[in-house]
Amino acid sequence: MRQILIKVRPKDAFEVPHSDGYQIYSALLALINSKNPEVSERIHDSPVRTMSIGSLYGKFERSDKKGLKRLVPDELYTLRIGVTDPHEEEIFQTLVYPILLERRDIMLDRGGLDVDHVEDKQVSYDDLFRRVAEYRGSTLDIRFLTPTCIQYKNSDVTEMFPQRIAVFHSILSKWNQVCPEGYRMDIKRDEFGRYLIEKPDIRSYKTHSVLVSTVFDRIKDHPRPIFKQGFMGRCRYSFTPDAPRSFRNAVTILALFSEFSGIGSSVTRGCGQVSVILEEKVT
Repeated sequence: MRQILIKVRPKDAFEVPHSDGYQIYSALLALINSKNPEVSERIHDSPVRTMSIGSLYGKFERSDKKGLKRLVPDELYTLRIGVTDPHEEEIFQTLVYPILLERRDIMLDRGGLDVDHVEDKQVSYDDLFRRVAEYRGSTLDIRFLTPTCIQYKNSDVTEMFPQRIAVFHSILSKWNQVCPEGYRMDIKRDEFGRYLIEKPDIRSYKTHSVLVSTVFDRIKDHPRPIFKQGFMGRCRYSFTPDAPRSFRNAVTILALFSEFSGIGSSVTRGCGQVSVILEEKVT
């Protein structure tokens, strides 16, 4: 698993959507495609999303146009990417080669971003297990940094609250899709409901409609935006006193894994990015 931080600066002021993740995804995919089209095609066509791509984080100016925000020239913005693909090294190399060696900009619809700095952090599955083996706390503090869109099973209904079963079952599904043989987890949905308690921070809780893509509407003969609904904010998940140690360890591993995988759907389009803090005591 990898987490890649890319710091960028716009050379000129230009506007991006409030939900800028889908533009960033397209731009990064274009960079990967310029180095290795096969890797780009595999990422785009795979039914298993093994990259999570966040939004640009930094200072924005207001735009007169609805749904847009303006980038400030020479301001530093941060972009975070998580990779859980088994071929993570190949993806990393094909992404950073055009950026670092060819000095290519990240090109969005209305302007380019000059790459200032790239940081890379690698974590193995064994690293997660070792960290969790030393943890004896009782609370997982999850910050939902970008709108998190969790569909209920195969329906069109979206969870609009960081409900424990929805959140951790989503992470579990992502884990079991990419983990090495022998690391698969068999946790029942009922166990998340029985042994976890969610404690959301109402002051930080927000809901959003997120632009994740556009498609061409042949009937109306013009592009049509595709939106998903999601939530942001902070939520603490604590274990009940009777939660088995094996369950506590497994859920803590899943929480740490979510920093790389994202949570919910459209994680390649800027949704579902989180940060996790392991708290020693319930606050």
